[in-house]
Amino acid sequence: MIPKIILGKGPKATRRTIGYLFGKGRANEHTDPHLVESWNGFAPDPGRSPHRNRKDVEDQLATQLDQPVKMLGDKAPKYTVWHCPVRAAPEDPILTDAQWADIARRIVAAAGIAPAGDEEACRWVAVRHADDHIHIAATLVRQDGRRPKRDYDQRAVQREARKIEIDYGLRRLRPGDGTAAKRPTSNEHFKAKRLGQDATAREILRLRVRRAVAAAADEAEFFALLEATGVTVHLKHGPSGDALGCNFALPGDTNDKGEPVFYAGSTLAPDLSLPKIRQRLATTTPEPVVVRPGNPWHQATAATERIPHHLTHGDEHAAQGQLVALGAALDLLPVTAPLALRAELEQAAAVFERATRSRITADLDSTRVLRRSIQAIWRERPQDKDGAGFAMLLDAALTAVAFAMHWHRTRQHAQQQAAAEQALLHLQIAYAQVSGPVLAGIAQRSPSLQAKRRFAHHLQEAVPEHAERILADPAWDALATVLAEAETAGHNAATVLDQALGRRTLDDARSPARALTWRIRRLSERHAPSPRAEAAKARSATQRPAAAGPTAAAAPSPQTSPARRR
Repeated sequence: MIPKIILGKGPKATRRTIGYLFGKGRANEHTDPHLVESWNGFAPDPGRSPHRNRKDVEDQLATQLDQPVKMLGDKAPKYTVWHCPVRAAPEDPILTDAQWADIARRIVAAAGIAPAGDEEACRWVAVRHADDHIHIAATLVRQDGRRPKRDYDQRAVQREARKIEIDYGLRRLRPGDGTAAKRPTSNEHFKAKRLGQDATAREILRLRVRRAVAAAADEAEFFALLEATGVTVHLKHGPSGDALGCNFALPGDTNDKGEPVFYAGSTLAPDLSLPKIRQRLATTTPEPVVVRPGNPWHQATAATERIPHHLTHGDEHAAQGQLVALGAALDLLPVTAPLALRAELEQAAAVFERATRSRITADLDSTRVLRRSIQAIWRERPQDKDGAGFAMLLDAALTAVAFAMHWHRTRQHAQQQAAAEQALLHLQIAYAQVSGPVLAGIAQRSPSLQAKRRFAHHLQEAVPEHAERILADPAWDALATVLAEAETAGHNAATVLDQALGRRTLDDARSPARALTWRIRRLSERHAPSPRAEAAKARSATQRPAAAGPTAAAAPSPQTSPARRR
């Protein structure tokens, strides 16, 4: 059940509201509008007065609602109308007028408009338009001339709605924390439908601004990217001349006067105000130290693989920063993806956007590597041999989103948890589409049966608890291939396997062979150690137990593999 509060002002605000509630609607969507409840139980009902002119009854009802406001004259408040649509979910049972009347009384009581038993409360009516929703309209002056106490009424109404869902067996929505993006209004939905658009202007702008923030290295590039995507930006300057805020508009999105319809960044999403955007862009400003060059696909994957560690072992502010960076990566991922995957990835990014914000302040200092590597992929389009780079990154993102879901769950961030869960479903569909062909292509280069037996022996020694699953995994041939290719590149297959096993446990891996394939592929593409370095490493390992002295007896036996020691 979704209640939404709208305030009205002006000398004719009440009459306009009543006219809308008993009219045909903006798209003839109002069917049989009629009162289900009112402040006194016998207010005139324009929808149930067949022997009177409807306009006259609307005038009478508006006059009665407005009476306390008119008594104050010039001392009346600026906003005089409190309008709250309350809508049930499509799958909810159809409620009776009496049930909607009870819901209306509970809503106005929770909001402070008309507390139960208060005979001097504000005047209000509840109008039913259709099976699934009502509109509550009230005037914001009590009958004793005082103002209603409606502090934080939006939160109070939402809390009451959650209780109503339980009492009436309705679909239970997840409580929010005030960090969600503002939903498009009914007018915006109708306008998009009239223009033949799948999304509202607000939603399109939110996506374009988020992508520009994710891709930009500084503020100048941010505005340039918006201009390139057709977004008009209007900066708001303070007395000093400094830009304090910005509004965004889409080309062709105009009001009835032909003027562009601008949206403030903070109304697109709480983290898209100009100060918040500047804060995020500051994390991409080049540092004095030189960043070591490397494969952006590998760097992005490695940074994404570290997100679960931040979420489970880091402080909350750093963890929240990682979620912001992960959301930015998902925003840019569809732009670099194959065309067939973009729809699923765009939906994943759109829903995960909700999981990037909470009441916890984000510390973005540890997110530089992920942001820069994703930006490098977007700018440079580095070579991705056989699509494995994209598949590896998507595999790491899947795990990170799953940990994000758990992180929000443990902190009772219900909406963010649900958003991460939905994003996970879209990512799984995209990953299945991309990983299957890539792994099949790798498996076509499968090594000899003798080599596969040798690799199987390594596995049974290193991870006996997972060896059977890995050898029966459909991705085993691909794993054997990357182990053979690692040897061809000069690596020791057993060493690379041990390194891959030490990266992270396989206990929660759906396909352990697939997880190891991506890890080994990335490790093997690094520069292989020279024979002299391998010999020095072997000598060091041989001498280390002797140098340990009295503690040598406590060291693991040479037969225990590095992975088992870990």
